[in-house]
Amino acid sequence: MPLTEDGIYAMALRLIDTDGVEALTMRKLATALDANPMSLYHHVPNKDAVLSGVARTVGAQFRTATREGTAWQDRLRQLAEDFRTLARRHPELMTYSFGRPEFIQPEDPFWLGLTAVLEDAGVPQQETPQVAAPVCAAVLGVVIAEINGALQRWSALLPTTPAIDDGERAGAGPDGSRMFHLALEMIIMGLESRLAAQRAGRDGGESQ
Repeated sequence: MPLTEDGIYAMALRLIDTDGVEALTMRKLATALDANPMSLYHHVPNKDAVLSGVARTVGAQFRTATREGTAWQDRLRQLAEDFRTLARRHPELMTYSFGRPEFIQPEDPFWLGLTAVLEDAGVPQQETPQVAAPVCAAVLGVVIAEINGALQRWSALLPTTPAIDDGERAGAGPDGSRMFHLALEMIIMGLESRLAAQRAGRDGGESQ
């Protein structure tokens, strides 16, 4: 089978899913493809280019469709859930990518979907990037905290007082999915509150 960029990215993703980003090398990738290491450089210049290609390949799997007539809150829930599903499918790549500022690009499907939801919710177009940025950071932060186990650990931390006996402790085990959805609802409630305050401000100004 001839060597192609798509084939290189697909194999690199398989290796990353198995061993992580740090373990990926051009030589290991060439061996997995049964190719001469130098032949890879005819398609991709270096490992960073491979990782960028892999990220685009994974991003292309994100395909939340706009549902006409659906409340923006439900669309945001679905958008975040789809992103979480994709991140859990490729946790090694996502954990690496989340730490890179260039991970989210203007044409990224998640970013496009998020800004569309916010505009439909009533966020002025000129303010959309400023609102989308912290929402994006919040969703990504919760997802990566779930992937690396931090969310589950934090949700099991107990205050020093009042005392909690072993029976209560056993019934309060962490649930990453539940915590993710709790955080998502808090994000939505914050947006609803902000939008309501803005509407009240505009209505008050118009009535004067």
